[in-house]
Amino acid sequence: MALAAFFVVGSLSNIFAPGSIYQEYLKWGYPHWFHFVTGSLELTAAILLFRTPSRLLGAALGCTVMLAALATVIIHGEYAHAVPPLVAATLSFVVGWISWRKRPTVSA
Repeated sequence: MALAAFFVVGSLSNIFAPGSIYQEYLKWGYPHWFHFVTGSLELTAAILLFRTPSRLLGAALGCTVMLAALATVIIHGEYAHAVPPLVAATLSFVVGWISWRKRPTVSA
């Protein structure tokens, strides 16, 4: 699944944050360790997206993380950086919607 792969790549770039990513987090006012939190949440979303039973939860987590990233870059006026989180949030929403529609229903 391409969306899960996107979150894996994003998580690794945040967990092993090169200097530029680390500096951006500091510039945005986040604590020096916050890139680990973001990376861990993205990796968790990717893992949840791989399996059908947890896909809805993974999509919800991924969408939430990407909306937070989107808010961060918009608040700081970095509009060019808004495209990737907007696309990932939208795709997460679509995957979540599809997962919601396909979830098994319990009938009495």
